[in-house]
Amino acid sequence: MSATPNTRRIAAAALGAALLVPLSACGSGSGNDEKKADDAAPSASAPASTEAKAANLTVLAASSLTDVFTTAKAAYEKSHPGTRVTFSFAGSQELAAQVKQGAPADALVTADTKTMDGLKGETDGPTVIAKNRLVIATGKGNPFKVDELKDLADSKIKVVLAAPEVPVGRYGKQILDAQKIEVKPVSQEPNVRAVLSKVELGEADAGLVYKTDTVKSADKVVAVDIPDEQNAVASYPAATLKQSKNAAAAAAFVAWLSGPEAQKILQDAGFQKA
Repeated sequence: MSATPNTRRIAAAALGAALLVPLSACGSGSGNDEKKADDAAPSASAPASTEAKAANLTVLAASSLTDVFTTAKAAYEKSHPGTRVTFSFAGSQELAAQVKQGAPADALVTADTKTMDGLKGETDGPTVIAKNRLVIATGKGNPFKVDELKDLADSKIKVVLAAPEVPVGRYGKQILDAQKIEVKPVSQEPNVRAVLSKVELGEADAGLVYKTDTVKSADKVVAVDIPDEQNAVASYPAATLKQSKNAAAAAAFVAWLSGPEAQKILQDAGFQKA
């Protein structure tokens, strides 16, 4: 029996439907795969998951970094909108004590590697960002004509030093002992800025400070250079603190300190390249 026109139309419709099923299934599967790929791939405009988000950072820093870090703060905040950096300056030994006591902070920069090494359980791996050297700071006009380290042994000269547990005090003792020079300081101060202040105010005639500390005090003190062979090199390591609640932002700041912008700021302020 030959098929009627109506029967042929029904068969054609059934065949078309059968052909569309696999095509539809393939199309649906392809669309789901593309959606999954889109979901997995980061948007070009979205930040990478490892990128530091804006945060309020607290950085503990050696007092000899006070001036240069003020400049660095402005530069960093300008290039990292939304991030705010607050510095807490003190002697490195004081900063170490704060870290051990659990002070809320995100990063640490000390004026020596010894202090930083004593905090291995509290910090991530440190990176030296700069170096410094000591000078003799004398009163305006250098009235006692201090020219070299051995002049500090003169009992007529009131010398102030940092305490031996302070990095600059330890460096000072190191170079004086190496030259067999005995100095009897009128006081031992908790940080390098306190030493410099005593000389600036005329409460002391001379003191051992970092070269960079005298840059902005040129109108108040005279910086007498110490020959390299008699001097000590101070290293400044920076590290994030494990207790930080802003780990990614803190790591980004510490990394920035080794970058070209921060290095230029440090070297313009008289610090030496790490």
